[in-house]
Amino acid sequence: MASVLSYESLVHAVAGAVGSVTAMTVFFPLDTARLRLQVDEKRKSKTTHMVLLEIIKEEGLWGSFCVAQAGFKPLASRDSSASTFQSARITGVVNVLLTTPLWVVNTRLKLQGAKFRNEDIVPTNYKGIIDAFHQIIRDEGISALWNGTFPSLLLVFNPAIQFMFYEGLKRQLLKKRMKLSSLDVFIIGAVAKAIATTVTYPLQTVQSILRFGRHRLNPENRTLGSLRNILYLLHQRVRRFGIMGLYKGLEAKLLQTVLTAALMFLVYEKLTAATFTVMGLKRAHQH
Repeated sequence: MASVLSYESLVHAVAGAVGSVTAMTVFFPLDTARLRLQVDEKRKSKTTHMVLLEIIKEEGLWGSFCVAQAGFKPLASRDSSASTFQSARITGVVNVLLTTPLWVVNTRLKLQGAKFRNEDIVPTNYKGIIDAFHQIIRDEGISALWNGTFPSLLLVFNPAIQFMFYEGLKRQLLKKRMKLSSLDVFIIGAVAKAIATTVTYPLQTVQSILRFGRHRLNPENRTLGSLRNILYLLHQRVRRFGIMGLYKGLEAKLLQTVLTAALMFLVYEKLTAATFTVMGLKRAHQH
């Protein structure tokens, strides 16, 4: 029995990883569109498919895929205990501190070669990941690899907002029915995630700009690096474009979030079912 349970755990883990990688790869262009709209304030906020067509026209199809993500998010645990949630937050903080340099490089490589509308953006010329690390440390100092850490730490609380709305919506539905279907769970999960993403999106905009770190302030013509200058940049964006200027790219982000989750769970369910069928095993529990 122990060996079967261990085997099932391995199947679930591998299926979840494959589902996550597949989903994030398929919908990666949506993240590219989101990032372009966040960082390049002078790029017109068009519909997502128009932005993608614009990128393909200017940079080719590969431009919409750019660089692979620095890390893939695993399937979320269904254990809602306080201790598990607290552990997840601590893990989130450690993850931010360890992976921020990868995300800084990821963001810059993803934007390399972009046709910026904002003339105050300094283009990059990295030959690859190692060269990007070398140039950033040489030209900006090693601390530049942790640009965007502060908003990233604040965004660790994004799951708390999502969890709060998820539980609230679930309680409301359970008042009307005895049990929730898989579709119900997916819908309320998507709605909760959409709310959490919308609430924290301005912080994500700050995070992207800090990670990119290639704006210049005229007339000093110096690269933005401090949080004060970033806040100044955001203030200018709000002043020029209104509060919605902080939400450029939100449509692409929401589409990516929902579609990625849907495809991830689809691949996960199909792989686990197929694997257990082939091996002649019954699943320990149904999802």
